[in-house]
Amino acid sequence: MRYEVEQKFRLEEPPEAVVARLLELGATEDGEVQQADRYFNHPVRDFATTDEALRIRSVGDQNWLTWKGPKIDQKTKTRREIETMLGDGAKTADEIAEVLTILGFHAVAIIRKVRKKFKLARNDWQFEFALDRVDDVGEFLEIELLVDKDRLKAAQQALKSLCDEVGLLETSIERKSYLGMLLRGR
Repeated sequence: MRYEVEQKFRLEEPPEAVVARLLELGATEDGEVQQADRYFNHPVRDFATTDEALRIRSVGDQNWLTWKGPKIDQKTKTRREIETMLGDGAKTADEIAEVLTILGFHAVAIIRKVRKKFKLARNDWQFEFALDRVDDVGEFLEIELLVDKDRLKAAQQALKSLCDEVGLLETSIERKSYLGMLLRGR
């Protein structure tokens, strides 16, 4: 069972300054992509209430279906995550969306973002960074580890330590999802 241990920060300084610090720590750039995330709500269970998410993510020609469970930590965005790759192409994403709709799921919104990715290997951890520019929401830095349940506490501590080292302030922590922020802003 895999868990995503994540911390998201609203950027209060130019993204270039954050990138410079990441590179100084030894992070390497891992490309830039445009993502479109189509979110769906369950027909009888409100995901906003249960703190779950179901999405189709499209990056170029590739598609994934992702379910995220409720957060299980009060500080980080630690949650169970199941993600599976779908077939390629816009037609596949549209057909999966149609299947979900036929089954009673409701399309909620599409989140569009440009994501610049970085990786950092440190002390047996593989950190992933995402510098996100999210349409109609803002700019953020996400730091993430994917771990098994038995490593959750250690991963949360490693994440906290790295956030401090990068100079990210607790006052900039954002626990809301991009979808939640977009919907509140409308």
